[in-house]
Amino acid sequence: MDQISTRAAYWNGFRAGAPFLLVIVPFGMVFGVIATEAGFNIAEVMGFSVLVIAGAAQLAAVQLMTENAPTLVILATALAVNLRMAMYSAAMAPHLGSAPFWTRGFMAYFLVDQSYGVSAIEFENRPDMSIAAKTAFFFGSITPVCFPWYLATWAGAVLGASFPSGLGLDFAVPITFLAIIAPMLRTAAHVAAAITSVVLALGLAFLPYNLGLLLAAGCAMAVGAWVEHLMARRRAA
Repeated sequence: MDQISTRAAYWNGFRAGAPFLLVIVPFGMVFGVIATEAGFNIAEVMGFSVLVIAGAAQLAAVQLMTENAPTLVILATALAVNLRMAMYSAAMAPHLGSAPFWTRGFMAYFLVDQSYGVSAIEFENRPDMSIAAKTAFFFGSITPVCFPWYLATWAGAVLGASFPSGLGLDFAVPITFLAIIAPMLRTAAHVAAAITSVVLALGLAFLPYNLGLLLAAGCAMAVGAWVEHLMARRRAA
Protein backbone atom coordinates (compact mmCIF):
# COMPACT_ATOMS: atom_id res chain seq x y z
CA MET A 1 0.00 0.00 0.00
CA ASP A 2 1.37 3.45 -0.87
CA GLN A 3 2.24 6.21 1.56
CA ILE A 4 -0.99 8.16 1.06
CA SER A 5 -3.15 5.08 1.71
CA THR A 6 -1.12 4.26 4.82
CA ARG A 7 -1.58 7.83 6.02
CA ALA A 8 -5.30 7.52 5.36
CA ALA A 9 -5.38 4.28 7.38
CA TYR A 10 -3.66 6.06 10.28
CA TRP A 11 -6.26 8.84 10.30
CA ASN A 12 -9.06 6.31 10.00
CA GLY A 13 -7.68 4.68 13.12
CA PHE A 14 -7.37 8.06 14.82
CA ARG A 15 -11.01 8.87 14.08
CA ALA A 16 -12.10 5.45 15.29
CA GLY A 17 -10.28 5.91 18.61
CA ALA A 18 -11.11 9.60 19.14
CA PRO A 19 -14.60 9.10 20.67
CA PHE A 20 -12.98 7.23 23.56
CA LEU A 21 -11.52 10.55 24.70
CA LEU A 22 -14.89 11.22 26.31
CA VAL A 23 -14.28 8.42 28.81
CA ILE A 24 -10.49 8.05 28.77
CA VAL A 25 -9.93 11.50 30.27
CA PRO A 26 -12.26 11.08 33.27
CA PHE A 27 -11.14 7.44 33.68
CA GLY A 28 -7.49 8.51 33.87
CA MET A 29 -8.35 11.31 36.26
CA VAL A 30 -10.22 8.85 38.49
CA PHE A 31 -7.11 6.71 38.76
CA GLY A 32 -4.91 9.72 39.45
CA VAL A 33 -7.20 10.88 42.24
CA ILE A 34 -7.61 7.43 43.81
CA ALA A 35 -3.91 6.61 43.66
CA THR A 36 -2.96 9.96 45.22
CA GLU A 37 -5.51 9.49 47.98
CA ALA A 38 -4.04 6.03 48.59
CA GLY A 39 -0.64 7.61 49.31
CA PHE A 40 1.12 7.41 45.95
CA ASN A 41 3.30 10.34 44.96
CA ILE A 42 3.21 11.82 41.44
CA ALA A 43 6.15 9.74 40.19
CA GLU A 44 4.57 6.53 41.47
CA VAL A 45 1.20 7.38 39.94
CA MET A 46 2.76 8.13 36.56
CA GLY A 47 5.02 5.10 36.74
CA PHE A 48 1.96 2.96 37.37
CA SER A 49 0.10 4.37 34.37
CA VAL A 50 3.04 4.34 31.97
CA LEU A 51 4.33 0.87 32.88
CA VAL A 52 1.01 -0.90 33.37
CA ILE A 53 -1.24 1.17 31.06
CA ALA A 54 -4.33 -0.79 32.08
CA GLY A 55 -6.86 1.23 34.02
CA ALA A 56 -8.98 -1.60 35.42
CA ALA A 57 -5.95 -3.54 36.66
CA GLN A 58 -4.46 -0.38 38.12
CA LEU A 59 -7.62 0.44 40.06
CA ALA A 60 -7.94 -3.14 41.32
CA ALA A 61 -4.31 -3.21 42.44
CA VAL A 62 -4.51 0.14 44.25
CA GLN A 63 -7.69 -0.94 46.03
CA LEU A 64 -6.04 -4.13 47.25
CA MET A 65 -2.94 -2.22 48.35
CA THR A 66 -5.09 0.04 50.52
CA GLU A 67 -6.62 -3.10 52.05
CA ASN A 68 -3.13 -4.47 52.82
CA ALA A 69 -3.82 -7.55 50.71
CA PRO A 70 -0.98 -10.07 50.26
CA THR A 71 1.36 -9.27 47.37
CA LEU A 72 0.52 -12.52 45.60
CA VAL A 73 -3.19 -11.69 45.71
CA ILE A 74 -2.52 -8.23 44.26
CA LEU A 75 -0.42 -9.67 41.45
CA ALA A 76 -2.88 -12.47 40.74
CA THR A 77 -5.80 -10.04 40.60
CA ALA A 78 -3.99 -7.63 38.26
CA LEU A 79 -2.97 -10.52 36.01
CA ALA A 80 -6.49 -11.92 35.99
CA VAL A 81 -7.99 -8.55 35.07
CA ASN A 82 -5.45 -8.23 32.26
CA LEU A 83 -5.75 -11.83 31.10
CA ARG A 84 -7.98 -10.59 28.30
CA MET A 85 -4.86 -9.04 26.74
CA ALA A 86 -3.59 -12.53 25.92
CA MET A 87 -6.82 -13.19 24.04
CA TYR A 88 -6.52 -9.82 22.31
CA SER A 89 -2.98 -10.73 21.22
CA ALA A 90 -4.13 -14.07 19.83
CA ALA A 91 -6.92 -12.35 17.90
CA MET A 92 -4.54 -9.71 16.47
CA ALA A 93 -1.77 -12.15 15.54
CA PRO A 94 -3.28 -13.19 12.17
CA HIS A 95 -3.54 -9.51 11.19
CA LEU A 96 -0.37 -7.99 12.66
CA GLY A 97 1.89 -10.99 13.25
CA SER A 98 3.96 -10.38 10.12
CA ALA A 99 4.97 -6.86 11.17
CA PRO A 100 8.65 -6.27 12.07
CA PHE A 101 9.68 -7.41 15.54
CA TRP A 102 10.21 -3.93 16.97
CA THR A 103 6.85 -2.80 15.61
CA ARG A 104 5.11 -5.76 17.24
CA GLY A 105 6.85 -4.84 20.49
CA PHE A 106 5.33 -1.35 20.42
CA MET A 107 1.95 -2.73 19.43
CA ALA A 108 2.07 -5.21 22.31
CA TYR A 109 2.67 -2.33 24.72
CA PHE A 110 -0.15 -0.23 23.25
CA LEU A 111 -2.63 -3.11 22.97
CA VAL A 112 -5.43 -1.82 25.16
CA ASP A 113 -9.16 -2.41 25.10
CA GLN A 114 -9.86 0.53 22.81
CA SER A 115 -7.14 -0.21 20.25
CA TYR A 116 -8.18 -3.85 20.13
CA GLY A 117 -11.89 -3.08 19.84
CA VAL A 118 -11.69 -0.69 16.90
CA SER A 119 -8.90 -2.64 15.16
CA ALA A 120 -10.72 -5.97 15.39
CA ILE A 121 -13.83 -4.49 13.81
CA GLU A 122 -11.86 -2.68 11.09
CA PHE A 123 -9.74 -5.69 10.15
CA GLU A 124 -12.81 -7.93 10.07
CA ASN A 125 -14.72 -5.52 7.85
CA ARG A 126 -11.74 -4.89 5.55
CA PRO A 127 -9.80 -8.15 5.20
CA ASP A 128 -7.98 -6.85 2.12
CA MET A 129 -5.94 -4.32 4.11
CA SER A 130 -2.17 -4.68 3.83
CA ILE A 131 0.01 -5.18 6.88
CA ALA A 132 1.25 -1.61 6.49
CA ALA A 133 -2.30 -0.25 6.49
CA LYS A 134 -3.29 -2.39 9.46
CA THR A 135 -0.25 -1.24 11.40
CA ALA A 136 -1.00 2.39 10.56
CA PHE A 137 -4.63 1.99 11.60
CA PHE A 138 -3.61 0.41 14.91
CA PHE A 139 -1.19 3.21 15.78
CA GLY A 140 -3.76 5.78 14.71
CA SER A 141 -6.28 4.25 17.09
CA ILE A 142 -3.99 4.50 20.11
CA THR A 143 -2.95 8.12 19.52
CA PRO A 144 -6.12 9.68 21.02
CA VAL A 145 -6.31 7.01 23.71
CA CYS A 146 -2.96 6.18 25.29
CA PHE A 147 -1.27 9.58 25.33
CA PRO A 148 -4.32 11.38 26.76
CA TRP A 149 -4.47 8.59 29.36
CA TYR A 150 -1.04 9.62 30.66
CA LEU A 151 -2.02 13.31 30.75
CA ALA A 152 -5.36 12.59 32.42
CA THR A 153 -3.66 10.46 35.08
CA TRP A 154 -1.21 13.27 35.79
CA ALA A 155 -4.04 15.82 35.96
CA GLY A 156 -6.00 13.63 38.37
CA ALA A 157 -2.97 13.19 40.61
CA VAL A 158 -2.08 16.87 40.61
CA LEU A 159 -5.53 18.42 40.72
CA GLY A 160 -7.48 15.68 42.47
CA ALA A 161 -7.83 17.46 45.76
CA SER A 162 -9.47 20.44 44.05
CA PHE A 163 -12.24 18.41 42.37
CA PRO A 164 -15.68 18.66 44.00
CA SER A 165 -16.51 15.46 45.85
CA GLY A 166 -19.81 15.09 43.99
CA LEU A 167 -18.36 15.42 40.49
CA GLY A 168 -18.74 11.69 39.87
CA LEU A 169 -15.87 11.09 37.48
CA ASP A 170 -16.09 7.38 38.19
CA PHE A 171 -18.95 7.12 35.69
CA ALA A 172 -16.24 6.72 33.03
CA VAL A 173 -15.05 3.33 34.28
CA PRO A 174 -18.13 1.22 33.43
CA ILE A 175 -19.01 3.30 30.36
CA THR A 176 -15.54 2.71 28.90
CA PHE A 177 -15.96 -1.04 28.96
CA LEU A 178 -19.60 -0.97 27.86
CA ALA A 179 -18.60 1.08 24.81
CA ILE A 180 -16.00 -1.52 23.89
CA ILE A 181 -17.83 -4.71 24.74
CA ALA A 182 -21.34 -4.02 23.43
CA PRO A 183 -20.47 -3.87 19.69
CA MET A 184 -18.43 -7.08 20.02
CA LEU A 185 -21.15 -9.31 21.46
CA ARG A 186 -21.75 -10.91 18.08
CA THR A 187 -21.83 -14.62 18.86
CA ALA A 188 -23.48 -16.90 21.39
CA ALA A 189 -20.08 -17.60 22.93
CA HIS A 190 -19.45 -13.88 23.50
CA VAL A 191 -22.86 -13.37 25.06
CA ALA A 192 -22.54 -16.46 27.25
CA ALA A 193 -19.12 -15.36 28.52
CA ALA A 194 -20.38 -11.83 29.22
CA ILE A 195 -23.46 -13.03 31.12
CA THR A 196 -21.40 -15.52 33.13
CA SER A 197 -18.86 -12.89 34.13
CA VAL A 198 -21.54 -10.40 35.20
CA VAL A 199 -23.58 -12.91 37.21
CA LEU A 200 -20.58 -14.42 39.00
CA ALA A 201 -18.83 -11.10 39.62
CA LEU A 202 -21.97 -9.80 41.34
CA GLY A 203 -22.75 -13.06 43.10
CA LEU A 204 -19.22 -13.47 44.45
CA ALA A 205 -18.67 -9.82 45.36
CA PHE A 206 -18.65 -10.77 49.04
CA LEU A 207 -15.32 -12.59 48.69
CA PRO A 208 -12.29 -10.68 50.01
CA TYR A 209 -9.50 -9.20 47.87
CA ASN A 210 -11.60 -9.27 44.67
CA LEU A 211 -11.28 -13.06 44.55
CA GLY A 212 -14.77 -13.18 43.09
CA LEU A 213 -13.44 -11.32 40.07
CA LEU A 214 -10.76 -13.95 39.54
CA LEU A 215 -13.31 -16.75 39.68
CA ALA A 216 -15.75 -14.90 37.44
CA ALA A 217 -13.09 -14.26 34.80
CA GLY A 218 -11.96 -17.88 34.73
CA CYS A 219 -15.49 -19.26 34.59
CA ALA A 220 -16.51 -16.79 31.88
CA MET A 221 -13.65 -17.86 29.63
CA ALA A 222 -14.45 -21.52 30.23
CA VAL A 223 -18.14 -21.01 29.42
CA GLY A 224 -17.31 -19.00 26.31
CA ALA A 225 -14.92 -21.69 25.08
CA TRP A 226 -17.49 -24.41 25.81
CA VAL A 227 -20.25 -22.61 23.89
CA GLU A 228 -17.87 -21.96 20.99
CA HIS A 229 -17.01 -25.68 20.94
CA LEU A 230 -20.71 -26.60 20.87
CA MET A 231 -21.35 -24.16 18.04
CA ALA A 232 -18.41 -25.55 16.04
CA ARG A 233 -19.71 -29.10 16.47
CA ARG A 234 -23.18 -28.03 15.38
CA ARG A 235 -21.79 -26.35 12.25
CA ALA A 236 -19.75 -29.46 11.42
CA ALA A 237 -22.73 -31.80 11.88
